Amino acid sequence: MSSTLVVETREIDPVEDLLAAADPARPLAWLRRGDGIVAVGEPLRELRASAGSTGLRSSALATAWRYLASGARIDDPVGLPGTGLVAFGALAFDEKSASDSVLVIPSQVIGRHGHTFWRTTIRVADGPAPVVADDQPYGPHWAGTVGPGAQSPQGYQDSVRQALGRIAQGELSKVVLARDLTGTIPAGSDLRRLVRALSTGYPDTWAFAVDGLIGASPETLVTVQNRTVTARVLAGTVSRGADADADTAASAALASSTKDLDEHQYAVQSVLASLRPHTRALAASEQPFLLKLPNLFHLATDVEGELAEGESALDLIGALHPTAAVAGTPTTIAIGVIRELEPFDRGRYAGPVGWVDAAGNGEWAIALRCAQFEAGVDDIHVTAYAGAGIVAGSDPESELLETRVKFRPLVDALA
Repeated sequence: MSSTLVVETREIDPVEDLLAAADPARPLAWLRRGDGIVAVGEPLRELRASAGSTGLRSSALATAWRYLASGARIDDPVGLPGTGLVAFGALAFDEKSASDSVLVIPSQVIGRHGHTFWRTTIRVADGPAPVVADDQPYGPHWAGTVGPGAQSPQGYQDSVRQALGRIAQGELSKVVLARDLTGTIPAGSDLRRLVRALSTGYPDTWAFAVDGLIGASPETLVTVQNRTVTARVLAGTVSRGADADADTAASAALASSTKDLDEHQYAVQSVLASLRPHTRALAASEQPFLLKLPNLFHLATDVEGELAEGESALDLIGALHPTAAVAGTPTTIAIGVIRELEPFDRGRYAGPVGWVDAAGNGEWAIALRCAQFEAGVDDIHVTAYAGAGIVAGSDPESELLETRVKFRPLVDALA
């Protein structure tokens, strides 16, 4: 049987709700402010890389994707990033994680970029043409609750204290420690409702659903559009105030915080050093700006460059991940400390999530404000994660409070 993929993209009439076309039980979606791509029907193929793969899992997936894309027959007059052959991806945070890193190749996609809407069909050369699927009505509303998982609030503060001891000894300058919440939702729940709640509630984030990982990330890892590489670095966080005066005070405190500015600078330098070998004319803004989200402020810096020949968004993921913003500095030592101090496998939390197309374009975020959904016999198991950057001067109670703030978007949407 031929393995050659035949891909056809055509412009279509405007679609009011892209998510309505997705699978209620296992949605595949990438959305921001109404733009994005959503898979329709059953996926065509999955490319997986597990623990123990030779080299980086992202490199194995990049090689497999290059091979698949180079042999595909693509008919794409629309010609936008995300049209033609495309795959959704979610990669494990840690190379030693028991969770797979995966690229999911859909059989159909509907997408939107501004005023342009399209449908892509993907099939094997001698296989049947995909049947154009109808939208599926949303299932009933559902609710779920989550509570402490493997890491209790007290256990988290103890881990922060241990990390501060390691920092004081000069072993590392920063480590990002996470904690988990676990719970269940009813079997048969329409998970598109959660994606929609996150997408509408947090429009400036990237709302995603890939292989059971669902969330809304404010943090781009890297974007490639027509060879232009952009990345946004977030590090340094404070909760929004209860009123306008408190809001102003909170943002001013963050903008002048030596601890947060130092943490942010670590993250920016880490990203620049990682991207340089894969880009040309790389530059970053001199001063961070304040990114305002509904529940908190972040310090943010934008980075831009030009992609080197023969590279794709997947190659940049291998170079960038894990960033200092989600692991620490020095990164290798921070990963070791995370393995010691977190009593769970992060899975794909804080790993890369996004999409790649045959031209090497892609949008990849860091999987934050997210949960992994696994279907069980009687219900669906949920594990959510949130973390905070620990540096000299961090306060265990404040860091625990920061994780509570970061859990809020998902906890509210589940409820």
